[in-house]
Amino acid sequence: MANITAADVAKLRKQTGAGMMDCKKALQENDGDFEKAIEYLRKKGAKVAAKRADKEAAEGYVIAKTTDDKTYGVLLMVNCETDFVGKSEAFVNFVQSLADLALANRPSNIEEMKALKLGDVTVADALDEMVGKTGEKMEFDSFASIEAPGVYGYNHLGNKIGTLVGLNKSGIEGIDEKGHDIAMQIAAMNPIAVDKKDVSQETIDKEIEIGKELARQEGKPENLLEKIAQGRLAKFFKENTLLNQEFIKDSKITVGQYLKQTDKDLTVTKFYRFALGA
Repeated sequence: MANITAADVAKLRKQTGAGMMDCKKALQENDGDFEKAIEYLRKKGAKVAAKRADKEAAEGYVIAKTTDDKTYGVLLMVNCETDFVGKSEAFVNFVQSLADLALANRPSNIEEMKALKLGDVTVADALDEMVGKTGEKMEFDSFASIEAPGVYGYNHLGNKIGTLVGLNKSGIEGIDEKGHDIAMQIAAMNPIAVDKKDVSQETIDKEIEIGKELARQEGKPENLLEKIAQGRLAKFFKENTLLNQEFIKDSKITVGQYLKQTDKDLTVTKFYRFALGA
C-alpha cells in the first residue's frame, strides 16, 4: 500500500474541497491514486469540486491571438516558477513574440513550434536562454491552433486563462460579438466538449457508474438505478458541454440558442482553454 502523507491529503482536499478524513480514506482505498480517489469521493456523495477546476496556479503567461482576418488563431502557455518572473516585461514580451511567430508560420504541433527560428535561434534554444537569464525552470508544452471561417481568442485574469474558439461561419452581422462572448463563456465555464456527441464514451460510462452508485446509496430501487443515472448524465451534459450550457449573459438560453439568434446554422467547430495550474 502506498505511503499516504499529510501533504497528499492536503493536496486532495485542495483539489476537491472534501473533508480531511474523507480525503485520507479515499487515498488509502485507492493506493494513493489521485484520479481514482476523486472518483471514489464522488461515488460516496462528497461535494467534490470539478476535476477540471483550476488547481493551485503554476506561474507563467497564457496568450490567445488571431490573424487580422480572424480565420486562424493560436493559444499558447509558457510556465515559470514565480509570479515575479511571470509578470516581468521580458517574459511577457518573450511569450507574445512566440504567439506572433506561430501566427506567421502556423506550426501544426508543439514540436514544430519549438523548432521555429526566433531571431537567430530556435524557440527551444530561446527558452533555454530565458532560463539562464532568470534562473527559473520554464516549460513550454501547451500550444494549440484553430483554422476556421471565424476564430476568436480571449485572454482573462492577467493572462492566467486563455481560450480560442472556431465558428463555422463568418461575414454575418454581429458575429464578432458572438465569437467574443463564446470565448468568454469557455473561460468562465470550462466545458469539456462542444456538444454531447463529442464527450468520450469513457467519460459517459464513468458518469453513469457514479450516478448509479449515488442512487444506490440514496436507497433507490435497483431497477431504477439506470434511469436515475441517465437523468444525472443529462444534467452533466447540460453543465459541461459548451452548446448546452446556460449562456453566462442570459441564463434563460443555452449557448447553442444564443448562436442561433444570429444564424440558424451557426455553431462552434472547436475550442481550446489553457489555464495556469490546470
